[in-house]
Amino acid sequence: MTRRQYRCVDKHSGVGVIDKAAAVLTALEAGPASLAQLVVVTGLARPTVHRLAVALEHHRLVARDAQRRFVLGPRLAELSAAAREDPLLAAAAAVLQALRDHTGESAQLYRREGDQRVCVAAADRSTGLRDSVPVGSMLTMQAGSAAQVLLAWEEPERIQRTLAGARFSPTALAAVRRRGWAQSIGEREAGVASVSAPVRSPSGRVVAAVSVSGPIERLTRQPGRLHAVAVMGAANRLAEALRRPGGATVTRAPGHVPAGAGAGAAQMAAQGAAQPPAMHRSPGETPGDR
Repeated sequence: MTRRQYRCVDKHSGVGVIDKAAAVLTALEAGPASLAQLVVVTGLARPTVHRLAVALEHHRLVARDAQRRFVLGPRLAELSAAAREDPLLAAAAAVLQALRDHTGESAQLYRREGDQRVCVAAADRSTGLRDSVPVGSMLTMQAGSAAQVLLAWEEPERIQRTLAGARFSPTALAAVRRRGWAQSIGEREAGVASVSAPVRSPSGRVVAAVSVSGPIERLTRQPGRLHAVAVMGAANRLAEALRRPGGATVTRAPGHVPAGAGAGAAQMAAQGAAQPPAMHRSPGETPGDR
């Protein structure tokens, strides 16, 4: 079956020395390499590779093995351990996998970075047609349900700047704030639908958006009816991980809804996530959502 994917971050950042250093580290991912091998793999000039490798060795990002070949250094393991201490990312894998298994659709977690959003964690549907967003992919803030969620509670000035050229309207963002979740149908890619909910920090600030996405044929043109409750439950579990010492998650039923998620969310949860969706308009839904 066809698998939809999104382009990952461009390898060329515009800062040449960083790009070249990253190329050296990426080459060493495959294992130990001599200077000559690094020159071949990276395509960089020998003096450049030598200078970068020695500099990276000074910062313990690169080391030498017994044969004096270059290898990845111990500092990378230390940084990796520090990255895993991010309580949101530490909880994300289990929460997204549970959301994927419950909905049968690919699940993602997004954070905003400037004028874009980045996928920081994902759990793909294993078979059939699916919407696959690789971790590290940068997507627009002007289309998609996750973009709506990440923008809806921003300051008015930032909302207005982003709305210029956006595929959604101020009315749509008002609906997101009222009901506590967003949906999109063919906004960021034709044929793809999605549902997203905000992940809040202990102070109440929206720090991420959790989403499920897939083909409209399965999610229908009202994906919120099918999956809003499950997505909000996943967002609540991630928010709890940010509130608890050590980032521990709390298991909740799929219909558990965050406090303050909106009257529409509470009513949907009361009906039970496992029940077939009603064929009437969801609470808080406006004609513009269709």
